[in-house]
Amino acid sequence: MFTKWRIFAVNHQRTFSVHLNTMCYCKIKANLKRLKTQLPLTRNYSSAPGIAGSDVKSLHSVINPPVAKIRNIGIMAHIDAGKTTTTERILYYSGYTRSLGDVDDGDTVTDFMAQERERGITIQSAAVTLDWKGYRVNLIDTPGHVDFTLEVERCLRVLDGAVAVFDASAGVEAQTLTVWRQADKHKIPRICFLNKMDKTGASFNYAVESIREKLKAKPLILQLPIGEARTFQGVVDVVNKEKLLWNSNSDDGKDFERMPLSEASDRELLKETIEARNSLIEQVADLDDEFADLVLGEFSENFDLVPAEKLQAAVHRVTLAQAAVPVLCGSALKNKGVQPLLDAVTTYLPSPEEREDRFLQWYEGDLCALAFKVLHDKQRGPLVFLRIYSGTLTPQLAVHNINRNCTERMSRLLLPFADQHVEIPSLTAGNIALTVGLKQTATGDTIVSSKSSALAAARRAGRGEREHGKKREAESLLLAGVEVPEPVFFCTIEPPSVAKQPDLDHALERLQREDPSLKVKLDPDSGQVRILWPRPWKEGRHA
Repeated sequence: MFTKWRIFAVNHQRTFSVHLNTMCYCKIKANLKRLKTQLPLTRNYSSAPGIAGSDVKSLHSVINPPVAKIRNIGIMAHIDAGKTTTTERILYYSGYTRSLGDVDDGDTVTDFMAQERERGITIQSAAVTLDWKGYRVNLIDTPGHVDFTLEVERCLRVLDGAVAVFDASAGVEAQTLTVWRQADKHKIPRICFLNKMDKTGASFNYAVESIREKLKAKPLILQLPIGEARTFQGVVDVVNKEKLLWNSNSDDGKDFERMPLSEASDRELLKETIEARNSLIEQVADLDDEFADLVLGEFSENFDLVPAEKLQAAVHRVTLAQAAVPVLCGSALKNKGVQPLLDAVTTYLPSPEEREDRFLQWYEGDLCALAFKVLHDKQRGPLVFLRIYSGTLTPQLAVHNINRNCTERMSRLLLPFADQHVEIPSLTAGNIALTVGLKQTATGDTIVSSKSSALAAARRAGRGEREHGKKREAESLLLAGVEVPEPVFFCTIEPPSVAKQPDLDHALERLQREDPSLKVKLDPDSGQVRILWPRPWKEGRHA
C-alpha cells in the first residue's frame, strides 16, 4: 500500500493528503511492520537452507576461495531488458535452483516481494551468493524502473563490477543511460550483455552502435550471434574462434556444444570471426601498452597466432581500466548465452583486491565494512547488509559504528540468498554479508572493530594526507556513504486516532532506516506528519 502512495505521488507530481480509516490503517500498519519482508510464496527454486537435494547445491556448499577468486557484481539495465531472467538462469546453471523461474509466472528467486510478482518488475535489490568454476560470485539484481534508482546507487557503491543488460531490439534506453552514469560515478568496470537476440527486430549491430554512440563507450566484441530473431541459434566465441550451439531439444539450455570453426563447414562464419578477432586485437593493442608490445614484437605479421590467454588477459586489464567494455550476446529467456556470460564475469571483471580502496591502508588489515542496505524482519529484527573491505566478521562480534559513534554486538552472521539466508561462522574481506543484531546501523554507516581502531586509522590517515598537502580528506575517506538527492515530493499521513500515533511513528522510523531517500517531518503549522522523497534522478544531476 505504501508503495502505491509513492507511485501515485510521483505520477501526479503534486501534494496530497492521505486520510486513513481504521480498517485501512491496520492493513498499512501490518505492511509497515514487516517492511517488505514477505511470507514465502509457493515456488520451486531451491532446497531449504542447509538441505541439499539430489540435483541442487546446498547454500552451505558455497566455496570460500581466496580474494582473487571473488567477484562482487550487479545486474543493471533498463526496465524489461531481462535482468531478473538473466539472474534466474545464472542461479540455475550454477546449481543453486532446481527449476527455471519466470517473471510472468511470479516464481523467480530475486523478485520475492508480492508487489514485484504482481507487477512483474523489480522494486528492491536482492543479493544472492553462488559459485562458478572455482569462483565465488556475490550477485545483486537491481531494479530497472526509474522510481527505484536509489536501489541501484547504493548497490553500485559496494560492487566491483557490473553486467549491463540490453534489449537487443532496443539498444540503449532511457534508464540504461542513468545506471551507466551511476556506474561511471563509482568507476565500476562493466560487461555488456545483448539480451533477447531471439526477439523480433533484434539487431546485434544496432545495439553495439547504440552503445558506442549513446554511452560514448568503446565496445569490444567478444561474441558474434549465429542468426538473429527467429533464426538465433547460438554465439561465436571470437577470442577462441569457436561456435557455441545450444541443443534445440533441451528445455533448460544446459546442453550446448562448443566446436572450433572449420573452413569446410563454416567458411563465411569463420571469415567474419577472423575479421572480428583482428579488429579486437587492434582495439585492445591501442588501449593496452603491454599487449601492444607483444603483438608488434611477436605477432605483427599474423594476428591469428596471438594466444587466446594473452588476449583475454589484455581485455581484462582494459576492462579494469574502464577504457572499453566487452560485449557478449544471447537470450536468457531461451536459455542461450548465459554460461559464457558467467565465464566472462570471472575472466574479465575484477576481484576485490584489484579494486582496493585507498583508504583501506589506514586500517592495516583491521575490520572495515560499509552498511549499504537495511531490511526489517518480523522475527529477526533489522537485517543489515555489509560489504567487508578488510578484516573478518564473526557472530557475537562487538563492532563500532563511526557515523553513530556507538558500539553494537552482531548476534548472527548470514549468507544472503534473496529471501532465504544461511547462518555462517565467519566471512572474510571482499565478501557481502547479512548481519543480525545491529539495531542502530543505517545505510551508509562505516563499521570497524572498535573505537580505538577508528581513532588509530584516523591518525594514520591524517598523517598521510598532511604529507600530501591535503586537509580534511581523511575524514571523508573514513565515512564513505551513499549520496541521496534532496526530497522534492511529499504527502501527509495521519493515524485514525491519537492512540495509534506511536505505532505509526515507530513504523516510519524503521522505514527511514530502510530507505535513506525517505524523510519524515512534522509540519509546525498544521501538526501533520509529512513524508518526503526525491524526484527520480535525471541526466547530469549526479554526474
